Amino acid sequence: MTDLHAAAKRCLDATDPVDKLRLTHETWQAFEAGELRVDPASPPPEPIGPPGRPAKPVLVNARNLPQRGLGSAEGRAALVHAVAHIEFNAINLAWDAVYRFRGKPGDYYRDWVSCAHDEARHFAMLSERLAELGHAYGDFDAHDGLWQMAEKTADNDTARMALVPRVLEARGLDVTPGMIDRLRHLGDERTVAILEVILREEVAHVAAGTRWFHHCCERDGIEPVETFFGLIRDYMGVELRGPFNRPARSEAGFSPLELDVLVDMAEGLRTHRDPGKATTSAT
Repeated sequence: MTDLHAAAKRCLDATDPVDKLRLTHETWQAFEAGELRVDPASPPPEPIGPPGRPAKPVLVNARNLPQRGLGSAEGRAALVHAVAHIEFNAINLAWDAVYRFRGKPGDYYRDWVSCAHDEARHFAMLSERLAELGHAYGDFDAHDGLWQMAEKTADNDTARMALVPRVLEARGLDVTPGMIDRLRHLGDERTVAILEVILREEVAHVAAGTRWFHHCCERDGIEPVETFFGLIRDYMGVELRGPFNRPARSEAGFSPLELDVLVDMAEGLRTHRDPGKATTSAT
């Protein structure tokens, strides 16, 4: 196989986590070696549907997930499982970005193949930690919010780049430092070490979303800040929750104006700034 899109689809469709990780690593290695490339004759992408995933975890509404404290091994295992589920989804999201969106520059595909490889490593580390805590992926219920957004944005690459990496995945930049602090206070340095790796590498993944969101905006002649917040309103219809990790988000390409508007949204002060009238400050 030399067709990158077909290889991405094979990774995306794999249902067993062990197979998905193996195929992801093999595909990344083949891409790095120049053995895979974009084939203009590749069949167009199929309509989006559920990705390859195991029968468990059971997917439920996020509001129905129980809240567990971190003071017990069970609570820590549930937290590790929740992060593992995010990383498993992120593998699928990266491969879908490669498979679904055609005609992109070579660096676009390099970014998302590399991201899939990173997410697979993250999932493997978390799975190992789950085993140490006496559990496995699938032992706890989970929600499907990340993939639901992938389905909503399947026909809009600008919205996909804006909302999946820069909103949903960027939330990890905000909440992970707090998790690290609490786990360190509890003496769980093993989980802390894993989360520190993930936090550091997720900055680059969000930055890839920023880079290709701006590419889409430039291609279409649209202003990125106004577009970003318009897409949040159109696709999500909700205000985002803070606080926001400004240093990490800045490193991932968020402008000072975007960060200020995000804070205002979280505080219910959107009338104080109109991103559509402040475009000159966005660059």
